[in-house]
Amino acid sequence: MKESVNQQLIISGVGGQGVLFVTRLLAEAAILKGMSVFTSETHGMAQRGGTVISHLKTGDFSSPLIRPGQADGLLALRAENLRQHGAYLKTGGWAVVNDHAQASETSEVASIDADALAGKIGNPKAVNLILLGFALSKDRQRKRRLFCSFEDVKAALEKQMEYKKEMLKASLMAIEEGVKGEE
Repeated sequence: MKESVNQQLIISGVGGQGVLFVTRLLAEAAILKGMSVFTSETHGMAQRGGTVISHLKTGDFSSPLIRPGQADGLLALRAENLRQHGAYLKTGGWAVVNDHAQASETSEVASIDADALAGKIGNPKAVNLILLGFALSKDRQRKRRLFCSFEDVKAALEKQMEYKKEMLKASLMAIEEGVKGEE
């Protein structure tokens, strides 16, 4: 069954944070749901540490890039990325932000200290998956965030990591930590 949900997402961070991994994971989740998907990315000046922004569209679109003021959502792996790429959000758009200064929530922005949670589970590289899990938890609670569910992302992860059982286990733990949030 082909599902049609038009959604435009920006995933933003710096090199080495796993922006492209999260984008591929969400794209795979869309494909497994039978949805059309476009992705594109821009890399900063440095391989690690330079800005990376990824565009992901699901549904009936003809080009992969998102224009400023058109994104439904933004996943920002650093607080600075919200300031840097927030202009992509449309009026009424939402953002999920990794912000250690203040974990908070408004109608438009939900933030979590994904760095602290990654440290808590002993996997500092898992910030991207914790933030994704947090965004997925908001989807379940409000029915207005991501086009996919935790179960969809889990199926995509299991497909991508079919022969990497330990990595799959660690990745699922990170996403689940984000779904739980900061309890």
